[in-house]
Amino acid sequence: PYNVPLRFSYRPGLSPEGLLALLISGRNKQYPLTVVEGWTFRQALEAVWGSEKIDAKLRDANDEEITAALGDNIPFLEGSIFPDTYFYTAGTTDIAILSRARQRLETILAEEWENRLGSLPYKDLNEVLVMASVIEKESGVLAEKQRIAGVFVRRLETGMRLQSDPTVIYGVGADYTGVIRRSDLDTETPWNTYRISGLPPTPIALVSRTSIRASLQPEDGSYLYFVASGTGGHYFSTTLEEHNAAVQRYRSILSTVSPGSDRPTDNSTPTIQAR
Repeated sequence: PYNVPLRFSYRPGLSPEGLLALLISGRNKQYPLTVVEGWTFRQALEAVWGSEKIDAKLRDANDEEITAALGDNIPFLEGSIFPDTYFYTAGTTDIAILSRARQRLETILAEEWENRLGSLPYKDLNEVLVMASVIEKESGVLAEKQRIAGVFVRRLETGMRLQSDPTVIYGVGADYTGVIRRSDLDTETPWNTYRISGLPPTPIALVSRTSIRASLQPEDGSYLYFVASGTGGHYFSTTLEEHNAAVQRYRSILSTVSPGSDRPTDNSTPTIQAR
């Protein structure tokens, strides 16, 4: 960092005395970089590389090289940094920005872990992060995140599959067309929670503090299903019969706002519709 040239921003007409005061103050020009919750790690990388005055050391690096450059024992890159607005000076490297975002995530995870509820079905903080990422992609409505977490925690505890549409979309990747088809649900990927039991092997997105908190403080109750209501939130159900009735009720709305709403509901298999 000592080799990075200092840059100062000053207004035209600044007096020599004012310029000297600015230099003495050491107030370098700061550039903002916003990393958005719900993005993938690659989207975050593109935002970093697209920011002005960033020294992109990792532009041609593969995932293994990026992991090594961050200097941490990171089990997965996806979801491994915290989405926030970071300020930096000209010449800051992408490695430095990513390392700061990684450290920020570790701090927040540790803080939220201290306030977790009693028994939870997670082996470690990595699984907390995976769950938080699914919650992040399921809903942007703060008031229902803990309720969604409660649904998923109960499913894990009772051996039900999560059946979360965002995990299917993540697994399909670039082949996703904007609508989840039956063939997508049937495609076996490590992230397709219609096909696998338990949590996916990695997060599916960058997560906010509220999603981490929800995963560690799930709402108590008996809900096991939810469906997008078409108004930005979800309708929650306790039984499969109630859930399927809700799917039928909201079908006309969902067909215009929710991916996958055109597929038939399989009455033999519980279905959680994505937002």
